[in-house]
Parts: sequence; structure tokens; C-alpha cells
Amino acid sequence: MNKRSSSATRINGPSRQRTGRTRPPGREVQAAAWLARHPGFVIAPLIGLGLTLTLGALVTTAVVVGLALGLVVWGRAHPATFDRYATPRLRATWRRWTVYRGNRWARLMSDCGLTREHRHTGDTLVPRVLRVRSYSPTIDTVYVRLVRGQDVAFWQERAPVLWEALIAHRVAITRHRPGVVAIVIEWELPFTRTIPAPDIPEQADDVDLGAVEIGDNERGEPFVAPVIGGHRLVAGASGSGKGSVLWSTLRGVGPCIRDGLVRVWMIDLKGGVETEQGAPLFHRYATSMGDALELLTEFRDSMRDRQDDMRDQNIRACTPSAGTPVELLVIDEMAMLTAYGDRSAVREALRLLAEVMTQGRASLFTVHGYLQEPSKDVLDVRELFTQRICLGVTAASHVDMVLGEGARERGALADEIPGDARHAGIGFVIDKGSRMPVRFRAAFVTDDEIAELVFRATPPANPDAQVIDMPDQDGSTDDERGAA
Repeated sequence: MNKRSSSATRINGPSRQRTGRTRPPGREVQAAAWLARHPGFVIAPLIGLGLTLTLGALVTTAVVVGLALGLVVWGRAHPATFDRYATPRLRATWRRWTVYRGNRWARLMSDCGLTREHRHTGDTLVPRVLRVRSYSPTIDTVYVRLVRGQDVAFWQERAPVLWEALIAHRVAITRHRPGVVAIVIEWELPFTRTIPAPDIPEQADDVDLGAVEIGDNERGEPFVAPVIGGHRLVAGASGSGKGSVLWSTLRGVGPCIRDGLVRVWMIDLKGGVETEQGAPLFHRYATSMGDALELLTEFRDSMRDRQDDMRDQNIRACTPSAGTPVELLVIDEMAMLTAYGDRSAVREALRLLAEVMTQGRASLFTVHGYLQEPSKDVLDVRELFTQRICLGVTAASHVDMVLGEGARERGALADEIPGDARHAGIGFVIDKGSRMPVRFRAAFVTDDEIAELVFRATPPANPDAQVIDMPDQDGSTDDERGAA
């Protein structure tokens, strides 16, 4: 008993003290390690010195000034490309060295209880910032290496303390890879007011079907989205503003609807409560499952007919015209069609949708779907949507389901958008060029503005259309009353 006790003492006590570190590395070693992690502080002076020795001080100064002026001219002359390629890197560098560095960062970590003391040396261990990404003017993503003994759950518990210490609007923390967390810091909300509905263009020639204005983005620029060239998925919880996206899009293409360049096929399985006001705009309209399947079948058959015409005329892709209009299928509350209806009807709807969405692009057949819950169980054809819009959702996992893996980590905090009316219409999309999340707010369209759209954009009545004589409550029809 005593031998085992003394053996345990040697293993757990003195032997661990002998193998443990008793003092930190020298300052010169720490400095060398820091320079290895930040090679720019060595490379930049060496380049400057090399240019000075080769070209002279005057020429080197002129080159540096020329580069700086070039950046200024680029930013003023072509702000779109500058904001896409240069601004995020410049902003991230600036914030890396003014907010997330040195003693300031160490004090922040200490105040928030995110540091640890080394058991042997007594040194304070501070989580180290690996890199900073600033994907938008109001959102940073900071990648931090954890101190040994910490995990992501520990950091998530401290998130409220951290965002109060940063005086930020919101902080979200996720696991990036083993030993590294991604801290998404939302400094402020860019939208403090409701965006008014976009004006209805006067003529169809004024409409760009590849960039229809829906609202504003976080940079104060118009937020536009295509109606042709793909299919659109809009996900958001109840009250998140899906109707704003729908009606803003229809207002943006209003003259094209009037002139027959765009035909809207509407499925609303909520009984038409939210879309009935716009019924005169619709080429076809369904509010029940049976009618929806008939509409989908007719939509699919129309696509096949146009494909036959394209093949006969040797046309690879249609151009919007009165003869080949954009056929826009809008499905409000899509889950009722793809998951929650009768099982056989759901299977048929999914089959028709898959056929249209895989073949309809060149023939100008496009689908816009709106739903609350974007999981594969609810929407089996989710991956066929090429344009994704994520409004306020109820779960963090929904963000990546809609916008793609890693979208939330890059700053698309759609699950953190409050669900009240003041934040309706706010959401995120992924910029195709930079793959960065872009926050936007869809315009709010009132009932009066929907009525204006109906008044100005209703297509003329089709003289060949069949009008069904509906009976009154007494069972008599208009023809019978006229005969009487």
C-alpha cells in the first residue's frame, strides 16, 4: 500500500514538474515566431530597401505614391470592382491591426474570461487571432486559435459578454476546425428604415430581366436579382418578408407582364389569401393541390412544346419576346406542394418540378419558390435552385441549407434577424463573384401599391379565353336571367 502510494506520488508530482516547462522561451524566439506568422513585416521593408538600392529613393517614393493614387482612382472610377476585390482586404487589414491586436486584444480576452494561466510558468495564455475577414462594412469574421483546455461551447457561453465588451450589435461563434473558432461580429444593423417599393417602369424596354430591383443592399445600392437564367429559392420564417420579395419582383417586371413578355403562373396553397389581390396579373392561378398539379402539368407541357419549336428552328436559347415569353412559375408556401400534401400528389409535383427545373433554363421557363423550412425533407429539389435568398430563419442550420456550406460562418447571420415587423425583408444572398454574403432589405409593398401594379400591368383580356358562367345563389345563370 505504501509502495503504491509513493509510486503514484512520483508519477503525478515531481516527475511531472521535471518534464513541464519552467520558463517561457526567450524574447528573441518569441519575436522570430511572431515574424514568421506575419511575414509581411519582413517582406515589405526588404522590397522597399531593394527598390531604393536599385532605383533610388526618389523613384521608389514615386512608385509608392503612384500605387496609392492608383487605388484612389480605382475606387472613384469603378467602385463596383473596387468594393468587390479591394475594399474587403483593406478593411480586414485595417481592423486586424486596430481592433484585434496586441494589448487591446489581450485585455479584451482577459476581461471576458477567455484567457488561462499556464499551470507551470504562471504565464497568461491569450487566444491568438489567426486572420480577419471583413466581408461587408458591418460584419467581421475573426478566426481565433483556442487556448488548450477550451472548446467552442465554452466560447459560446461567453458570447453575450464578448459582444457587450466589443459594443457590437451581435456576436456568433462557430467551430471552424479543430482548435479554431470563427467569431462573427456584427457591428451594427445597416437598415434603420423601411425601403419604399420600387417604381414600376414605364415601358418594357426599361426592364432588365437579368437585374430586377427588389430593394437596397447594405452599401446603400439597389439590390437586384435576375428573373431569367435560373431558378430562385426564397426561405424565411413567417413574417420575415417573403411577400416583399415576391411583390417587388412583380412590380419590377410590370410592363413585361402587361406586354406579354412575362407570363406569371401562380400557385398559392394557402388558399390565395396573400396573392388573390394580384390575380388579374396571373396567366394561370391555383389555390388547391388538384389545381396546382394541373397547372404544373400544363407548365411542363408548354416547356416541351417550346423545346420542340426550338429544335425545329435550330435555336439553342430563347430571347424574351411576345412569341417566346418568360414563363415564370411562382409557388408561395412551397412546402405544402413538396412535403405536406397527399403523398402521391407530392411525388407527382416533385417529378414535374424536377423536369422543369433541369430543362427549362434555355427555353425561359423559371421557378420561384417561397418556403419557411428549407431542409431536404421539405424540399427534395433544393439543389436545383441556382439563386438563393435567405431571410430571417429560425435555426442556424437553415442558413447553410439555403446559402451553402460556411455561409453563416462568413457572416450571414440570418437566424439572428429579429422576427418583428421592424426587421421584415432583411436577408442575405451570396455574391457570385466573391462568394461573400451580402445583406439586403427587400422593399415593403403595400396593398395600395399592389393595386397600382394590377391597374398598370394587367395584360389585356384574351378574346379566345373561355369564360365559365357561374351560377348565383338561386341557381340561375346570367344567360337564364337574360332570357327571363
